[in-house]
Amino acid sequence: MVRGRALALAASLLTVACPAWAQRAADDPVDDPADAPADIRVTGRRDPEGLLPDQTDPKAVSAISADFIVKQAPTLNAFQLVNLLPGANVASSDPYGLSTSSSLTLRGLGQDEIGVLLEGAPQNDIGYYYAYPSQFADPENVRQIALAQGSVDIDSPTVGGAGGLLSLTLDDPKATRQALVDLSVGAYDLRRVFVRLDTGTNAATGLKAFLSYSNTRADNWRGAGYDTRQHIDAKLLREWGAGNRASLAVSFNDANSSSYPSPTLAEWQASGRGFNYDARYAAGSTSYWRLYRAPFRNLYASAPVHVALSDRLTLDSTTYLQFGYGNSPYGTQLATTGNYLGNEELAEPVALPGAVDGVATVLGNYTGDQTRTGNVSKLTLQAGVHRITAGLWFDYGTDRVAQSYTAIDADGRPTDRWGYRAKAIRTADGRLLAYENQRTVTVTKAFFLADSIALGSRLTIDAGFKGVNLLRTGRNYLPGPQTRVRRDSFVALPRAAVHYAVDDRQQIFANITTNFRTPNEFTLYDSYDGGVVSTRGTNALKNEYSVSQELGYRYIGPTLSASVTGFHYNFRNRQLATVIDVGGAQVNSTLNAGGQTSYGVDAEIDYRPANGVSVYLSGEYLRARIDDDLPAGGDFLPTRGKRAVSSPTVQIGGGGTYDDGRLFGSIAGKYVGRQYATFTNDESIKGYATLDVSIGVHMADWFDGKRTDLRVNAINVTDPHVLAGVQAVTTNARDVVGTGGTIVSGSAPAYYIGSGAAVVATVSRGF
Repeated sequence: MVRGRALALAASLLTVACPAWAQRAADDPVDDPADAPADIRVTGRRDPEGLLPDQTDPKAVSAISADFIVKQAPTLNAFQLVNLLPGANVASSDPYGLSTSSSLTLRGLGQDEIGVLLEGAPQNDIGYYYAYPSQFADPENVRQIALAQGSVDIDSPTVGGAGGLLSLTLDDPKATRQALVDLSVGAYDLRRVFVRLDTGTNAATGLKAFLSYSNTRADNWRGAGYDTRQHIDAKLLREWGAGNRASLAVSFNDANSSSYPSPTLAEWQASGRGFNYDARYAAGSTSYWRLYRAPFRNLYASAPVHVALSDRLTLDSTTYLQFGYGNSPYGTQLATTGNYLGNEELAEPVALPGAVDGVATVLGNYTGDQTRTGNVSKLTLQAGVHRITAGLWFDYGTDRVAQSYTAIDADGRPTDRWGYRAKAIRTADGRLLAYENQRTVTVTKAFFLADSIALGSRLTIDAGFKGVNLLRTGRNYLPGPQTRVRRDSFVALPRAAVHYAVDDRQQIFANITTNFRTPNEFTLYDSYDGGVVSTRGTNALKNEYSVSQELGYRYIGPTLSASVTGFHYNFRNRQLATVIDVGGAQVNSTLNAGGQTSYGVDAEIDYRPANGVSVYLSGEYLRARIDDDLPAGGDFLPTRGKRAVSSPTVQIGGGGTYDDGRLFGSIAGKYVGRQYATFTNDESIKGYATLDVSIGVHMADWFDGKRTDLRVNAINVTDPHVLAGVQAVTTNARDVVGTGGTIVSGSAPAYYIGSGAAVVATVSRGF
């Protein structure tokens, strides 16, 4: 039924289109007016549709702006919104973007390799480098999402950005007092309300601010369960003089999200979309849906400041603060006897409510309690043809992780879904019964220096250097040989770029950058299974290090904009995150994929044949190959020359928008090619395509002239029954004969099930 309505909406779209801004600033001033470069002005017109805005950076950058975002379903998260852009491979397990079960890869590099910033503040987990898009700002408050596919900026406060940088910029508060209300209903009993209030500019102080609140609830599209999300965004802004500004942005998220189960290929072939958690609880069952709901609360605050200290010297500084606590639970069983705490066997039985014959079903908790604060500041000096930037970054984060256990009642409901340690199951002598129990402090210190040299009116050469020191110290609270851990590393990251403006419409650029990533924090700690160390923690793992190059061309015209970028990567000690099962507990792990070489081409084009009409196409060709045979036990797997995991050779996106002032709509389709899930390439998932459409009407002149819009969004209208991405990679799915002649046993990868179709209707009203 949902699919039929969605297809009907697709047929009713009048036309398609998408964007590009066409405004470009002149080059920076130089000392002698006689030597000043001539203004380079783009002759195109501003496109109102929000895709492919103008860029002048000497690297690949794609973006979407509010004009495109406002036409999409209001529940979509940042990963889903950039799915159309070149290189972005998004695996969404639910159509509304509320679940934490999703992923983003760029040019075959996972989301733990992608830096994410909101108002200049990092959003990645400091210990595991993941970012969780369902926690980000509401789309109504986002002015632009920029996606730099190749590398992070030199002043970005991120670690591990070989995959690129995703930057979210919030809308500024409005100059006049106003309000906006969005009401949405949709498939799977979706209900959402969004309210935003703008204070307008205060004449006495010059301050202006906005505050927004949203509340969302939706049933799971497959299986039992539902998601809830409450969210608050706020921004306070003061502007003065020529470009000076200071702001404070705050984003708070409170969610209880479903974790959809990820099948192996055999499980998918046997059950398809029926591979779900149980709708009803049966005594002893560990697959009841209430045992797999993840509650999280997060607070992000960012205070960016830009001040012109003189006509040639500026200061940029961003201070940020984060708090977060959440639980990623699962169902498991415990026995009253035979338990271990670390390597210590517990002599006394553990009291387990509801135990039958000494065994009880419990909630296994994976809780994280994080605090993070930092500052990145830089001075920029214009000295003749040189624009010199120097800056410092400091970051301090703590991460308290515990895998504990909580009792459930006779109906399968956890007595505490948050997994608080104070309410968890204890040993007979009062200690926390836990599989993991540790606290890690991460201190990051960095400096950077860069020079941008304008050689004439069209040629600019950039050179820069960044030094990063990352120190991890921690404590393992489990009994055993390990108590304290420490890892200290310094990495040098040089870079260079060149940008040449052929004329007022054409640009050529090239760059070479370096990136690194230290091993995740869990690699430092011993883990135990049955009182024996099953994984030995170490601080000797090598950092991942990569060198990448880009060569690109841009064209910005009045009706046509385009960008083509060739890229090449070389990795040492490529790190891949995965999840393994140890004694029923889901444990994060890292696989060292050795060397890897990748190259390919990204391209996008935006054609605007008429006012309000835009057609957009994007594509990527990627060749990613493993350079080494990988160690496995005492042998090596024959992986040299194999394709890298989660790296589709071909991706193609297409769509556009239409807006004539009365009717508006959009369409966005994406094809993702075959993806391998093992290093030996003995298991893969087929390519698939998705399609989203929307149609709406502006009704302001039917009322009082204030914004009044009605739109209907159809998500994934073709409803393909597919696996959308790899959730957990393995070295080999089947038994393989190693290069030394021994048999290396295989283990099955796990996958994301692609989301189903959904339809959402939204009324937006301004006051």
